[in-house]
Amino acid sequence: MKEQVLKAMNEAGKPVSAGDVTKILNADRKEVDKAFAELKKEGAIISPVRCKWAPAK
Repeated sequence: MKEQVLKAMNEAGKPVSAGDVTKILNADRKEVDKAFAELKKEGAIISPVRCKWAPAK
């Protein structure tokens, strides 16, 4: 799921919320939230705007 979330974020080309990713992937929100938490912990995503996330470059 983490790879899918990162791919969706890269394809969006702008900071997105967990809700946006859920819609893009047509996935369960709990799964997306879990992936977001893991990615944040790993430092793979950053928050350039409040409540929006983008892949760390």
